[in-house]
Amino acid sequence: MRLKYVLSEVLVGLWRNVTMTIAMIITMSVSLTMLGASALLYLQANEMKDFYYANIEVAMFLKSDVNDEQRLELDAALKSDELVQSYELETKEKALEKFQTLWRDTPDLVESVTAEQLPESFRVKLNNPEQYQDFAAKYASAEGVDEILDQRALLEKVFGILNSVQTMSLVASSIMAIAALLLVGNTIQVAAYSKRREVAVMKLVGASNWFIQAPFVLEAVAAGVLGALLGFGALVLGKIFLIDGALRDLTELLTPLNWENVLLMLPFMAGAGALVSAVTAWTTLRFYLRV
Repeated sequence: MRLKYVLSEVLVGLWRNVTMTIAMIITMSVSLTMLGASALLYLQANEMKDFYYANIEVAMFLKSDVNDEQRLELDAALKSDELVQSYELETKEKALEKFQTLWRDTPDLVESVTAEQLPESFRVKLNNPEQYQDFAAKYASAEGVDEILDQRALLEKVFGILNSVQTMSLVASSIMAIAALLLVGNTIQVAAYSKRREVAVMKLVGASNWFIQAPFVLEAVAAGVLGALLGFGALVLGKIFLIDGALRDLTELLTPLNWENVLLMLPFMAGAGALVSAVTAWTTLRFYLRV
């Protein structure tokens, strides 16, 4: 009987202040959408780092006038080097094939480049990518070597941009979360004020604190969960129409966004929305109703 009463009071409370309830749900959905997006970006950035750092290479470009003797000496040195896990020689012809694949959408540029214009290089994978400086110092002055390029340096710039975007998303979601908290607290105050006489009577007849607070807390929790569902729906639509649609060519250059990570956001967002709403409502009632 008590459970039925509490649930009926929750529905009545949500409908009584329907405009504020809608505003609370929308604010929560926007905040949780940004929180879910930043969490997805965090997971994706970590997966990208693991994938690319596991396949990172050092490019040792050779001079245009390198001779066979110098090339063989470098090959022998790399073969016996403890820093090197594996390596391969990328000839001018292989470099041209990669160039043509990379720039296949610009045929004029592809046609203007010949194999002789591209350098030979050794593509080296180190046992420990952190030892790049030791490797570079060892081979920078070797005969036939023109330049040594660490792919990690390029990747760190990309990940730096991703980390900046992630930070901005977290800041924006935090601001929206504060707005949602204030709106939840205000909505609970209005709901409690509209039922102040009922609350006073319930306290006089000896109703317990949880029995008085439960309808208000559950109203906030319901709004938080509904907001999480709307936010999750926005993430799903973004995955379908943006990540797998308009931005598909861009995402093919990066690691794909798996549905497992997207689905993981549903319990995360619902739990965050319910917990934050419940705590805010309970704290507001403690100060406002003194129960």
